[in-house]
Amino acid sequence: MMPAEWSKHWATQLHWPSNRETWPGDRLERVEEVYCRIIEELHFYEPIHLFVESLKARNRVMQKLSLRAIDLDQLTIHQQKINDVWARDCGPIFVKQNNRYVITNWTYNAWGEKYPPWEDDNKLPGYIAAKYGIKCLKPDMVLEGGAIEVNGEGLLLTTESVLLNPNRNPDMDRAAIEEKLKTYLGAEQVLWLKGGLAGDDTDGHIDDVCRFINKDTVLAMVSDDPGDVNYNMLQQNLEILHSIELYDGTSLNIETLPLPHTKIEGTTVDGSAHVPASYANFYVANGVVLLPFYNHPYDQEAKKLLERYFGGRKIIGIDCTDLVWGQGALHCITQPWYN
Repeated sequence: MMPAEWSKHWATQLHWPSNRETWPGDRLERVEEVYCRIIEELHFYEPIHLFVESLKARNRVMQKLSLRAIDLDQLTIHQQKINDVWARDCGPIFVKQNNRYVITNWTYNAWGEKYPPWEDDNKLPGYIAAKYGIKCLKPDMVLEGGAIEVNGEGLLLTTESVLLNPNRNPDMDRAAIEEKLKTYLGAEQVLWLKGGLAGDDTDGHIDDVCRFINKDTVLAMVSDDPGDVNYNMLQQNLEILHSIELYDGTSLNIETLPLPHTKIEGTTVDGSAHVPASYANFYVANGVVLLPFYNHPYDQEAKKLLERYFGGRKIIGIDCTDLVWGQGALHCITQPWYN
């Protein structure tokens, strides 16, 4: 079974930003500073496996991190070809099988072949499994880690806009997809929401709209402005959440948070006037939750909510205004490893 993210981690996987198409001009250096902040905060709580595309990138990383209070013994650098930073979507998805963790190696095609090349990122789960001697299962289905959310006890959340999109698995219907999720991830019940946020080039990943914050409680993003581009979709998702009857006869507990501003000046590299800025894109690690901040009054409301549900962990806000311009935030760039 796939563990809930609040289960104890072995480490976190990150990819150092280097793709100039995702981060043009001075945006690359700005997002590098976000990564330095993430590594600086996270390394106190668990080891980090950082993937860099070249020796040049490795040297740049070491130069930047040497200026910060970072214990480099907590950092393992893998000089390995990568295509981009989205470790959540292409990284290994660990599941517990017969009391030990194995890797499920799903096919990654850059969200329906939107951004070639993606082949190097698709090879990473196999590389990690081989390097560390971990059993590796190949489900033979396209799936990104950001498209699924689990409570570690059999519930799996996803969106129709992604998993039923013909750009992933055109020969599989809903029943076939559910069967794969049950076989390889231990899902006992798949909960389908409609879709995601405007500006999310993944077609609407679940990790921007709804996340488990304990085994029977979800955080659902809403909009407090009926004129907002995301208002109707988030209301549909919320209505579905309220209507769900779980396999044990109970209902979900639902907490809501309003979106920060998602409209930007100008457009992103793919022409979107919106970015998927969301407090649901937090990352739960050992002893800490990294929470995206957007220089918005709702930042503190989000922090207070997570403090209630993750009381044993420190809640650290990370300014993600530069990161989310690349159309993802903290959950999108992290992948937990378990052993």
